[in-house]
Amino acid sequence: MNGFLNILKPPGMTSHDVVAFVRKTVCIKKVGHTGTLDPEAAGVLPICVGKATKAVQYIIDGKKAYRANIKFGTATDTQDRYGKILSEKYVSDVKVEDLQNIIQQFIGKIQQTPPLYSAIKHEGKRLYQYAYEGKQPLVKNREIEIFDIVIIDKLNNKEFILDIFCSKGTYVRTLCNDIGIISGYGAHMSQLVRLESYPFKIDESLTLEEISLTAQNNSIENALKSLDYVFEGYKKIEVKDTAKKRALNGNTLYDNDVNEKKYEHGNNLRLYVDEQFIGIGEAGYDEAKKRDYIKIKTLFV
Repeated sequence: MNGFLNILKPPGMTSHDVVAFVRKTVCIKKVGHTGTLDPEAAGVLPICVGKATKAVQYIIDGKKAYRANIKFGTATDTQDRYGKILSEKYVSDVKVEDLQNIIQQFIGKIQQTPPLYSAIKHEGKRLYQYAYEGKQPLVKNREIEIFDIVIIDKLNNKEFILDIFCSKGTYVRTLCNDIGIISGYGAHMSQLVRLESYPFKIDESLTLEEISLTAQNNSIENALKSLDYVFEGYKKIEVKDTAKKRALNGNTLYDNDVNEKKYEHGNNLRLYVDEQFIGIGEAGYDEAKKRDYIKIKTLFV
């Protein structure tokens, strides 16, 4: 059994809890997730089953989309509603146009300081371990990219719903905290749902109850996305019959080994043998031999 499950993680479970649930439900040990969601967050959590675990390195780089509630007037040490309150300020009314102006300052490539309460490693330890010890190490900023932030609704004088489209590695609660700093009121993230972890979307996700029922009906494979599903953005290359064995052994392919010769150097390609997906290759050019080649990066057979 190999493929991907698009799971709707409920709040109150860790990403590892979901992996353990899937392992037990489908009776397969080789299961992993791509991109951790905080325990109290909900939303899309792609789960890799069997040989699909080899694809984690590719999926984790995909764009993300979140729906978050930002609440002004209160800042916390965890940057969400579960942390210790650090500051409180009276908020008469946050105007939509004022929030819109602040948001624009975060669009594009920006530097973000990871929150202390996070699983990022620093000198061999998770940051949250330092937090529990009362320590605050100096952590380097990380470059992230915010593609867009859309104000979906204003709930009251100090709470809004935002849709955030961003790169991997973005901490939405930190973004809310930083927006709060610029506003002068302080703010925290009061709710979070991941809408998309490309190419998996929330409207196609399955609850744990649905996964359990599917497994009971012995139809779990019907819920699995194929191994090449996550690579649909890569150019498809069919390997010729004469080069099948070399491709399946992971050997480098050349332009006369494939049916399609139009591909850009440096790009990833999805490779097929007899219309069956076998793996990912990277296009290149051999200066010495003056010819194109495809280096096999990952085999899924």
